[in-house]
Amino acid sequence: MLVNGNEADKARRFREAALPHLDALYTVARYITRSAADAEDAVQECYLRAFRHFDGLRGSDIKPWLMAILRNVCRAEFARRSNVVVMERKTDGIDDAVPLWQEDQESPEGGIVRRQNAESVRGLLKALPEQFREVVVLRDIEDLSYREIAQAVDAPIGTVMSRLARGRGMLRAAWRRLESAGANNAQIHVVEQPI
Repeated sequence: MLVNGNEADKARRFREAALPHLDALYTVARYITRSAADAEDAVQECYLRAFRHFDGLRGSDIKPWLMAILRNVCRAEFARRSNVVVMERKTDGIDDAVPLWQEDQESPEGGIVRRQNAESVRGLLKALPEQFREVVVLRDIEDLSYREIAQAVDAPIGTVMSRLARGRGMLRAAWRRLESAGANNAQIHVVEQPI
């Protein structure tokens, strides 16, 4: 298939602008869909849609635009799967390994506690209602600005700030309950507090 110069230039510009955000999009999709396979499919569909409409992008702020497309893909394509319980496979711990070049080596007990805390936080995040989970992930994990999050979720900045504060509050309360109940015997529940 022969590609004309304009299409080749568009593909090059798209790759340069969009591919640096691939990992961030996958992370957000993983939290939204709660499934690795669905996240991969959602990101692929997001990139296909983004490439198709790349010429219509106004400005140079591509990350919030991609996040908005991803959010729409996840809601439209994978909403019907939200009632399915997905079992996640355990990782082999490679991602959690302490680098050998780090001066202060962590004790084995410290590593276990750190991994348990990380798993607890991931579980608490997954238990958050979607509207709060997505803004917490976009701000605290992906480090998007309030303006970028507002663009991505198509909501006013005030709403983003409110959801973020409430989501963080729910996480904080759930963490305190988890700590007081003992990490081994606690079930993860995030309770939405009334306004």
